[in-house]
Amino acid sequence: MSDRKPEFRHPKLTSNAGGYSRRDYEGAMSTLCAGCGHDSTTAAIIQACFELSVPPHRVAKISGIGCSSKTPAYFLGKSHGFNSVHGRMPSVATGANMANRDLLYIGISGDGDTASIGMGQFGHALRRNLNLNYICMNNGCYGLTKGQDSATADLGSIGKRGAPNLYNSIDLCELAIELGASYVARGFSGDKAQLVPLFKGAFAHNGLAFIDVISPCVTFNNTNTSTKSYHYVREHSEATNTFDFVPLQQEILTHYQEGSSQEITMHDGSMILLHKGEPGRDVTNRLQAVTRLEAEKERGRLLTGLLYVNPASRDTHDIINSCQRPLNSLVDADLCPGNAALQELNATFR
Repeated sequence: MSDRKPEFRHPKLTSNAGGYSRRDYEGAMSTLCAGCGHDSTTAAIIQACFELSVPPHRVAKISGIGCSSKTPAYFLGKSHGFNSVHGRMPSVATGANMANRDLLYIGISGDGDTASIGMGQFGHALRRNLNLNYICMNNGCYGLTKGQDSATADLGSIGKRGAPNLYNSIDLCELAIELGASYVARGFSGDKAQLVPLFKGAFAHNGLAFIDVISPCVTFNNTNTSTKSYHYVREHSEATNTFDFVPLQQEILTHYQEGSSQEITMHDGSMILLHKGEPGRDVTNRLQAVTRLEAEKERGRLLTGLLYVNPASRDTHDIINSCQRPLNSLVDADLCPGNAALQELNATFR
């Protein structure tokens, strides 16, 4: 039995506006455990890119180490990719983004890669508001090293090891909001209908978009006593809003008949349409976002959906006022403007 996908393509495969079929966004065959939530997450990434007609060669995938960080091999096989060392995905993504700001950057990480060894890197990418789609596939355990509790495992949660977790968990969404991420969402790998538009909104956002995807580990952390299991999330999830993403070139036809709705225009002219269960709630308010997360946590529920967005955010390039051209395209004449320019610059410091 071969682990390679067949090369044959049906001549009538549906194409998107860019002329690409869904197969153009796929990668190699997955080697993860059957039923792993990470495979469902990569399927949602593929679907989001297909629906947005993203040119595959304009995407760069960066990852660290872990089950989740293997997944870039399973999607967008025609894109650029770099598998970095444990916890260092944000710094590699920063370097790549500084060199070429014109690519769509997708950073893949896990709860161990992000909340443990990579915590420092995570925090600084947030405060710089790097233009990066930071996707954390969160299963509450270290799947590559036999299922030990990770830093996101909830207090008292019991995985396959049989012992309850003794430590308080790190809520990555709360941390992301507090440290400067300008788009924060939480999804569930088993809810593709919610996950795909969350990814589409993130890809259109200017700044750091952090998406915490609860992605159960079917081998080590899918017991009924685990708060990261399929059973628990389905029984205890609370959607903060229903979500539609409308690209700039499409006519906005969505209308909600009940409750309140909110339209958020992104920097490229595309629009996020939110139908809110609670009238008066504003996803552009950081304080409300953190307060709601804590309130639902007290009730034992997991809040999913778009949690916070700042549509007017400035990314790292805007903050440091870098040139519009990709830095990797600059030549000697651009980088060494001559002695006269140097003397003029020095004069400003006197």
